[in-house]
Amino acid sequence: MSFDLEKLKRSVIDGNASEALDLTRQALEERVPLELILNGGLIAAMSEVGKQFEAGMFYIPEMLIAARAMQACMDVLKPLLSVTDTRPLATVVIGTVKGDMHDIGKNLVRMMLAGAGFDVVDLGTDVTPEKFVQAIHEHRAKLVGLSALLTTTMISMGGIIKAIEQAGLRDQVKIMVGGAPITEDYARKIGADGYASDASRAVTVAKSLIIAL
Repeated sequence: MSFDLEKLKRSVIDGNASEALDLTRQALEERVPLELILNGGLIAAMSEVGKQFEAGMFYIPEMLIAARAMQACMDVLKPLLSVTDTRPLATVVIGTVKGDMHDIGKNLVRMMLAGAGFDVVDLGTDVTPEKFVQAIHEHRAKLVGLSALLTTTMISMGGIIKAIEQAGLRDQVKIMVGGAPITEDYARKIGADGYASDASRAVTVAKSLIIAL
């Protein structure tokens, strides 16, 4: 009996982490190709979640639950993916800027990007410009995601972009920004390459930016 990939996809969409994990392990036992589990199951599921969100059928709690189910499966697959020819779309360094401890939105973006096939390096909250620069060097990142929830901390985004420029890395990475007080106009003003108002759009923006690299 062939593995039911659609059932895995549905369990992630429904946020049923226990079932999704069981199905992922079953797929591995049945030697389903890792790329098929990833693309046909997990990534396909998160793509559908994004569509449902944009259509107003899902809200942030549903997105978060689905993303957590996907992340649980990814934790099982990641060690195996590292020894195969399966490669991420790109490496993304993401973090909440210095002085800001908010991370719910950033965490959701992280999980949605991972679910879309990106390798995500999460620097956490209260991240200095120096840490962003160091992480770009260390992980050879192609994308940087800056998050801020406060108007008092969003101003540091421009300083991070300048630090990346001064390190000679600006032409190697694309930078996208987001958070409650951020607007597309502000993103352009500070020299960011992209802006996303929510986690679903962050995936779309990220994919468009790596095409431009």
